[in-house]
Amino acid sequence: MASSTARITIRGTTEYAKAAALPAVWAEEHWYAAYTRAQHEKTVAAELGMREVEHFLPLYGSVRRWKDRRVQLESPLFPGYVFVRLALRDRLRVLQIQSVVRLVGFNGQPTALPDTEMEIMRAGLSQSLSVEPHPFLTVGRHVRITGGPFAGLQGVLRRKKSGTRVIVSLGLIQRSVAVDVDIADVRPAGG
Repeated sequence: MASSTARITIRGTTEYAKAAALPAVWAEEHWYAAYTRAQHEKTVAAELGMREVEHFLPLYGSVRRWKDRRVQLESPLFPGYVFVRLALRDRLRVLQIQSVVRLVGFNGQPTALPDTEMEIMRAGLSQSLSVEPHPFLTVGRHVRITGGPFAGLQGVLRRKKSGTRVIVSLGLIQRSVAVDVDIADVRPAGG
């Protein structure tokens, strides 16, 4: 008798779950930052490719020098993060990858990155520009890039011997990237 009651409870729970509809926001695709285990970004990107999940792992080239040789490496521009585009209802396709720790968010809920910001970043990084990681900044002159492949992004203006550099920060993951730009393509933010 107890087992039949358990079946009814399970069946009732299943029927309730089918009747409950997910919020519409869970069906919309957005960009999210997946936080990974240290130095597992390329592994996660490969696994996402096999699972046919749209992802973005920006890399930059650097030369490392050891005692006996110099090696050209491609390292993640945002160490510890891979960007994924998915609907929240499909988040388990990402979270089931062993090297993924979580989707970045607040109060236990993944937070979407601005789609326009991610599309500008993807388009800009697809060109052969000199970019490198930069420490996250909260102070300095805030500027908007008005021309070139990074047009529309805001950042902090810095000077470099050879020209102008803007530090573009993604606040959600507290990471930044340094981008060389023409001074004519930079305007004060908010103006």
